[in-house]
Amino acid sequence: MAYRAPVEDYKFIFAHVSDMVAVSATDRFAEATPDVTDAILTEAGRLTEEVIAPLRRVGDETHSVLENGVVRTPPGYPEAFKALTEGGWVAISADPDYGGMGLPISLTTAFNEMMSASDLSLGLCPLLTQGQIEALEHHASDAIKALYLPRLISGEWTGTMNLTEPQAGSDVGALKTRAVPNDDGTYAITGQKIYITWGDHDFGGNVCHLVLARLPDAAPGTKGISLFMVPKFIPDDEGNLGPANALSVVSLEEKLGIHASPTAVMQFDGATGWLVGAENKGMAAMFTMMNNARLAVGAQGVGIAEGATQQALAYAAERNQMGPIIEHADVRRMLLTMKADTFAARAIVLNCAAALDMARATGQADWQARAALLTPIAKAFGSDTGIAVAGMGVQVHGGMGFIEETGAAQFLRDARVTAIYEGTNGIQAMDLVGRKMADGGEAAARLVDEIESLAETARAALPDMAESVWQAGETLREAVEWLTAQDNMPDRFAGSVPFLQGFARVLGAHYHLRAAMAEGVDDGPRTRLARFYINRLLPEHSGLLAHATAGADDLYAFVTRELAV
Repeated sequence: MAYRAPVEDYKFIFAHVSDMVAVSATDRFAEATPDVTDAILTEAGRLTEEVIAPLRRVGDETHSVLENGVVRTPPGYPEAFKALTEGGWVAISADPDYGGMGLPISLTTAFNEMMSASDLSLGLCPLLTQGQIEALEHHASDAIKALYLPRLISGEWTGTMNLTEPQAGSDVGALKTRAVPNDDGTYAITGQKIYITWGDHDFGGNVCHLVLARLPDAAPGTKGISLFMVPKFIPDDEGNLGPANALSVVSLEEKLGIHASPTAVMQFDGATGWLVGAENKGMAAMFTMMNNARLAVGAQGVGIAEGATQQALAYAAERNQMGPIIEHADVRRMLLTMKADTFAARAIVLNCAAALDMARATGQADWQARAALLTPIAKAFGSDTGIAVAGMGVQVHGGMGFIEETGAAQFLRDARVTAIYEGTNGIQAMDLVGRKMADGGEAAARLVDEIESLAETARAALPDMAESVWQAGETLREAVEWLTAQDNMPDRFAGSVPFLQGFARVLGAHYHLRAAMAEGVDDGPRTRLARFYINRLLPEHSGLLAHATAGADDLYAFVTRELAV
């Protein structure tokens, strides 16, 4: 089934459900008027439908390969990437001083979702470049910015991030890659990195690696990590590509999904690198890139959910088993769950993006706190939704879902990694109950206040849904208060994942209710979908938040050897 970009849904959310109206009212984003936004969404939809989506199955079946030291992408990929660069789509939110459009992150996020729905493998390439641009804008020297940013923004060059090593995954502080100063102000980078997304390709230009490494006198752990720009080809001051750097692709990983995205093992053998930011402050610079990527991964999950839902709906309408299977109650339950959760996840992701835009435009601490709070929720719930919805899509297809011919299984295989990379969803949950609750839960409480305020407003028009959402807000408030009262972090961490999931359930209900209020028709399709979500999915929050506040005693009641039996 051909992908159709949900442009009208983005428009509706921007107008009624996210804070995009406030974003476009700021001086920084005043040019992002509804007319401009609608035009960008429409053109992005056309590009992803007509140019990108036809490559999804091609890339899954053909894979990227390493041949004689050169990475070859599937047929059509270089041409599709060229279309992205010619349209200026690689980095539409980047600084206009270096060739970007300076548009809101909300629009980039919507575009990233469309890319993920049409072909997640290809969409990862501009996504990594976007993150690198963000890191360089905030931390690089003026000379590095002038040389790299215009070429990354145009898509002439692409970017990667190199954190993980065989012995250093989530424990980044265990990395061993070395950076030794040269006499000319550069550094010799030596070490091996793994899981490097789009570590190389055949699109032309330069591949620019941001690499975490240790200086000779660096402190142990994360306090002794610095960040370096290490390009595939060493450019001169004018950006002309010079000699090949001392780095290579050792191999490409064979993966469950995203087959067309080359995931490289990179070897650096005294490669020339340039320091980005201050010495031993690499983690701060890299987290700028990672936070950008975490929101984008949430959008990836939503994109996968959208693609899987569209395919499942089309199949259910056509497949006859005692009549069209779309008429069977359990199939309808699955399809409505897919639609309702996709909307909830999209609304959470786009509200996170709007909070980032407002923080940039205003510098206000409350918006910064809102963006920080929503980032782990957007990443984890968005990716969990992509996996769950893709799984339901396979189930709707029945036996044919297990057969690769239909393409339903690819959504599930591609989605699975989103809960792992850019910080596992367990780490996102720990971040939520740890650092994001370090304010005593104030940012969370302000959001709960908004949830309950909308529910109060909705009581006259939609009393049944309003009461359920208000009560869910109270349960969430109690869970926040319980968590912030715990000084023993294992008690918080033990329930961190169900807390994040329960928080997302309540947020999803809030955004569905907002959509129903904006529609203003009691039997309208958005209102009916909101009622389905609030009646059937929202109740899950109660069990999740009970789990979240159960503490850690039962988790540690078993000694390790008992768990191994």
